[in-house]
Amino acid sequence: MGKSFVVATLMAWSLAQAAQAAAPMITNPVYAGPSHLVDVGGGRRMNLYCTGEGSPTVVMDAGMGDSAISWALVQPALSKHVRSCSFDRAGLGFSDAATRPGTPQNAADDLHHLLGAAGVKPPYVLVAHSLGGLNARVFADRFRSEVVGMVMVESSHEDQFTEGWAIGAADQKEKYEAYLAKAHECVVLARNGLKPGTPDFTRCVGDDADPRFSDAINAAQRAYGVTPRWQAAVASERENVASVSVDQVRATRKDYGDMPLMVLIHSPYAKRDDETQSERDLRTLSWERLHLRMAAMSTRGTMITVPNSTHYIQYEHPQVVVDAVLEAIAIQAH
Repeated sequence: MGKSFVVATLMAWSLAQAAQAAAPMITNPVYAGPSHLVDVGGGRRMNLYCTGEGSPTVVMDAGMGDSAISWALVQPALSKHVRSCSFDRAGLGFSDAATRPGTPQNAADDLHHLLGAAGVKPPYVLVAHSLGGLNARVFADRFRSEVVGMVMVESSHEDQFTEGWAIGAADQKEKYEAYLAKAHECVVLARNGLKPGTPDFTRCVGDDADPRFSDAINAAQRAYGVTPRWQAAVASERENVASVSVDQVRATRKDYGDMPLMVLIHSPYAKRDDETQSERDLRTLSWERLHLRMAAMSTRGTMITVPNSTHYIQYEHPQVVVDAVLEAIAIQAH
């Protein structure tokens, strides 16, 4: 037994002990079950969670495959100042199964029906993470008079795939297509029953509990993670994001006038083992350039690079997101 193995074992044990000792950040039981199931038409229900009072209403959309819990550290702070609502897209979280593909146009249509059916009236400030940013831009394009501000948190961009795949290995698009095929395999496996302890469960759902969440929340996420409706919703979003979804966003407006538009992005990542430093630098510049273009869609657009952050800024630095939302609200009021 070599010294490196002993050191690695001790480090792993220390990390495990620290994780066990640390209390979860998110324990609110509202994320362990549906909050308010709203009929959006035809008996199909979507899960909505609103807190606080005031206008405009802040409406928060999560990233690919994610749910309202993405905003669990942001929403309580926001709700001290304004009404805020998070929700689960069709098929995700505690919402009923989707009846159509997971694209921005369908997501925007669902959200508009959800807010209307729940009596959540405009004006809205949209807050969106990752894939949710594509949905938010389509919503703001279709219902421009109802949206008075946007805060994009590591938002996806319609050109990120074409630019990203042009950097480095030539087979990246093919690898993504293989990744999609595996996602669709999980839908079939879910219909046949995904059992804990099996390789299929590990691949499609995952064995590890999220240390940020309580045991009850982790159990709820595993429970819906094995369902065909959740697996199908995730697979559909993945299937469409680099093709149909980005094309739908390209067709939307590029000028939002003087509407406050706050764009938050991660700080530069360290080089991965499978890339050169030059490739990493090009990817960093591409991400920054795409989001500068997004901020430039408004005369009151701002891009902020958040220090010591990764893709999930809302978990790592929730106050930064809160401050950006409150600033957008203050700007639109004047």
